Amino acid sequence: MRISRCIAVFLLGLLWTVLSSAVRAEEEQTYYFGVLNQRSVQLTAQYWNPILRYVSERSGVPLELRMGKTAVETTAMTVRGEFAFVFTNHLFTPERERLGYRVIARPDSPDIQASITVRKDCPFRSLSDLDMAIVVFPSREAFVGYWVPMDALLKSGIKVQAVFGGNQEGAIAQLQAGAVEAAAVNNRVLENYGRRENFRYRVIWISEPYHDLPVMVNPAVPKSKAEAVRNALIGMRNDPEGRKVLETSAALLKLPEPVGFVSADDRDYDNYRRFYRQTIINED
Repeated sequence: MRISRCIAVFLLGLLWTVLSSAVRAEEEQTYYFGVLNQRSVQLTAQYWNPILRYVSERSGVPLELRMGKTAVETTAMTVRGEFAFVFTNHLFTPERERLGYRVIARPDSPDIQASITVRKDCPFRSLSDLDMAIVVFPSREAFVGYWVPMDALLKSGIKVQAVFGGNQEGAIAQLQAGAVEAAAVNNRVLENYGRRENFRYRVIWISEPYHDLPVMVNPAVPKSKAEAVRNALIGMRNDPEGRKVLETSAALLKLPEPVGFVSADDRDYDNYRRFYRQTIINED
């Protein structure tokens, strides 16, 4: 009997150790936060790392920035499920919606638009001027940087020579350097780049507005963790420390004002889904 009791105590102790280790592992798990490449990896890290440190501390959910070298690589990582959270607008195609990522927040900033842009000294004034011109796009994945403007060009019967810049600012830099005749990019990124780099340009076409990139959560993330991260993000601008982080990040990009976050859900991105149903682009 004494031996049996000893064995029982030992087994209970072993079970407690295993359960305690599992709880600690859950508490200490790092959740990777992917950010779509709009700027260089270095500049993106400088902008996002302070935000993620703040959100980690406030939410109790350890977050770590992860991204590929290009938008295509980062989107592939997202599709493979390598991120717990991701800042992207590349998941609204019919195929990728099946992955189950869910919108939880978005930047509290004006909507974005696709813009086709030329240098200020360029004589082009309309889409018709671009027939057979060299036009740079961030990547074939970019929503307002490729899908929306290319759809407009095709529907206008205009053929262009497409090249790719790797990310939004990479495409704008090629235009600034005179390597291409036009660039199709996110208008908000263009405005910020122009202000920061003193780049003068002319927009010759612009699309309807779309909400800026959302923060989305992988369906494998526990709801409690997702809610904690969401609450920390949307609470940043009302907390003195969070506001300071946002101000510092905004100063890095020379934004006119700090950009906080607001609550959002999948319905806010219905016009993305509608676009994909109606586009005449065939990427097969």
